Amino acid sequence: MLKIDPKFVRELLAATTPEQLHFFLQKAVELEHSTIPPYLTAQLSLKPGQNREIGALIHGIVMEEMLHMTIAANILIAIGGHPRINTPDFIPRYPGPLPMGIGGDLIVGIEAFSLELTRDVFMEIEEPADPVPIHQLKQLYAANQPAPTFHTIGEFYDSIKLKLTELSGQIRFGHRDKQVLHYFPEAVLFPIVDLDSALAAIDVIITQGEGVRGSPYQDPDAPEKLQDLAHYYKFDSIYHQREITPCPDGDGFCFDGRPIPFDPQGVWPMPPTPKPEDYPQNTQERTLIERFAYSYSSLLNALHRAFNGEPAQMDTAIGLMFDLKVLAASLMDPAMLLGYKESPARRPIGLSFVYRDVQNGMSYD
Repeated sequence: MLKIDPKFVRELLAATTPEQLHFFLQKAVELEHSTIPPYLTAQLSLKPGQNREIGALIHGIVMEEMLHMTIAANILIAIGGHPRINTPDFIPRYPGPLPMGIGGDLIVGIEAFSLELTRDVFMEIEEPADPVPIHQLKQLYAANQPAPTFHTIGEFYDSIKLKLTELSGQIRFGHRDKQVLHYFPEAVLFPIVDLDSALAAIDVIITQGEGVRGSPYQDPDAPEKLQDLAHYYKFDSIYHQREITPCPDGDGFCFDGRPIPFDPQGVWPMPPTPKPEDYPQNTQERTLIERFAYSYSSLLNALHRAFNGEPAQMDTAIGLMFDLKVLAASLMDPAMLLGYKESPARRPIGLSFVYRDVQNGMSYD
């Protein structure tokens, strides 16, 4: 998974009260959200009907990142905290580093899909502490490779588990009625009512992101048809354009499954990390990209309310997610823009995940 500045792990392990855990669970919520805009943009930059296998894999990852954000928020709620989602500093500044010094010098932007983006950014984000070698790629993880100077996010979550266990005598788990408990299967999204359920929920985040140690699968004991690769290995499959499966000789794992073809012509050539300010005021481009930014901010506002005592607001959030998808189509596809016939060379505008105040303002309490 992502690599994190070790000072956050040290500070987390030094916590002595449940209240001090609120800060780190808030950071977990921010972390899980931070990967959604770049992954979602890559998915939506694929032209309709093209690169379907890649789009389906990334869509599955995006949905699981949304689940992880929900789990982290529910744990924070269960121990008396209040997730803060609709504030300007909740959104990372793209391009730039992710929360908590994640990835060291890794810069994450909002870009159209490419194999290079998958390899250099997405796989770097999701890399486990000890990747399982696939086929003949062991040289990627050579023994003489410099030791990382960051802890993985898996270790960050393990530290949260350790502190929840250590402080369990001081924690009063509760607030079940304020937790968001719908929209995902009960097997992975369940009420946080005690220490065991909190630890089990964190395990869902870890295994879906980096798999089980020694295996690329989220659950290697599941029936073969139900086995699902962890995020890092899904991106690895996309980059190598073939699904990972157990090797025919039973020795490890290989790129020997179904093909995952990539057609570069099936991607909208959007500019990297577009901003509303890139387009002149009173133009159609500026209007559309501002509408996307406002809809995205409205989505954050709905999520904030859902995680702060109004879980039914998730219905509003789901509707806003659909609106974002519709808006994204008009921003990506030049043929959907008014005046396209007069300007056939017009390029996609792209998606801008920036903060905008919304009608009635955003709550900061």
